[in-house]
Amino acid sequence: MTTFTAYVEWDEEVSLFVGTVPGIRGAHTQAATLDELRDNLREVLELLAEEGQLSG
Repeated sequence: MTTFTAYVEWDEEVSLFVGTVPGIRGAHTQAATLDELRDNLREVLELLAEEGQLSG
């Protein structure tokens, strides 16, 4: 299993958590809860891996 580090911020303007994985183009998402954000980031990374945009 590969581990990634994500940066998470709270965006007051839209009242959502915003997460991004540095160094991976397209690895960012937003969600209302931290659990949902984690799931969304996992899905984004899986999609990028399927498209061959991730190595490792």
